[in-house]
Amino acid sequence: MPPNIASSDSLTDFTGVLNAAYFYQLGSVTPMAVMGDFRADNALMDEEPYPAFDRYNGDLFDGTLNNQFFRPFYSALYKSILSANNVIENSSDATQIAEARFLRALSYFKLVQMFGDVTVNLSAAPSVTDTSILVRQPATDVYNNVIIPDLLDAIAVLDNSGLASGRASLIATQSLLGKVYVHMGNFNLAQPYLADAVSQASGAGVILQNNYADIFVNDLNSEIIFATQVSSSIPDEYGFSEFWEWSFGLDTKALDPLDPSLITAFNVSEAGGNTDLRRVVTIDEANSSSPKFPQTGGADHDFIEMRLADVILLYAEALNENTSTPAAIIQLNKVRTRAGLLNTTATTQTAVRTAIANERRLELAFEGHRWFDLVRTGTATTVLGFTDTNYYVAPIPISEITSSFGAITQNPGY
Repeated sequence: MPPNIASSDSLTDFTGVLNAAYFYQLGSVTPMAVMGDFRADNALMDEEPYPAFDRYNGDLFDGTLNNQFFRPFYSALYKSILSANNVIENSSDATQIAEARFLRALSYFKLVQMFGDVTVNLSAAPSVTDTSILVRQPATDVYNNVIIPDLLDAIAVLDNSGLASGRASLIATQSLLGKVYVHMGNFNLAQPYLADAVSQASGAGVILQNNYADIFVNDLNSEIIFATQVSSSIPDEYGFSEFWEWSFGLDTKALDPLDPSLITAFNVSEAGGNTDLRRVVTIDEANSSSPKFPQTGGADHDFIEMRLADVILLYAEALNENTSTPAAIIQLNKVRTRAGLLNTTATTQTAVRTAIANERRLELAFEGHRWFDLVRTGTATTVLGFTDTNYYVAPIPISEITSSFGAITQNPGY
């Protein structure tokens, strides 16, 4: 576990510590994006050992991949958690504490998605000698005892005043809690939080961009609910290619990252005769890459954690799973209309479930969602053609296992 960056005994103003909790999210974005698309059927790696992302065996347990993706991801999020803990324990500012709870919940949500069971630390000054506190806790317990309580506490305090500056907000917290419940398969609890986020969005100034491409040109635009802000003027600790470089084919390990399967998915989307306006933004068939994040933005591209279209589709999914299929279709068609498509022809719960999954793939391609959607819906094995569900999660960084003297254990299969 990373060392404490500041002693609460010497602090009275925790603004800097809270900003550190935001800052450390930077180290998680590229590993999350690569896992989300290259582990799935949207993107491909070229050079070994990187194609291990498309092999569902123990090959991800590799020193190069560990050092470039899983170790920085793990370390950055626990640093964010430690900073958040310090604010929660010691700040007297209710808004700061609520923002810290949001960031702690977001961090643990990412960790659980990536690794499954994880170590839980809720202290600003954890023991450096008691290794028993490092034992991994079941993912279900992390959801129920940490993530959900933190988000509920944050909802009770936050408003939407922080949206314009990219801070945690009420709508972001509602959206994240709804998303958490969807990932847990609890659509009954997900629906009201997603409904609140969607219904209150316009009042908070959150609306779908008219032009799909504009989402990825202008940071903190009207569609963004929460993003990890990236700036070339503030170097982060992640010293490798960034998420936008991978999708554009700028890293030699993936010069032609576009998976032909995604081209096929867009062809199917356009089979009704209308051009899917997302296609030209998302895929460049001539160069076998994705131009979604324009290179003129370079290192200043924010990483979108949640945007309105994502939340609308999650809301549609919750409605459909709760047997409100006609209402789900209305939400689904909001996203299709912006994409220049006709209303869905799906009418049954099963058909609408498939339509929503397909829409999420096209709408959110190269934004780090696809793999995690396939895993949470239990369709990864069928879609990607493997059988061992041990490989739904990534290997725990070996450095964490070694430094804990075995208190932290490895995931099966690695």
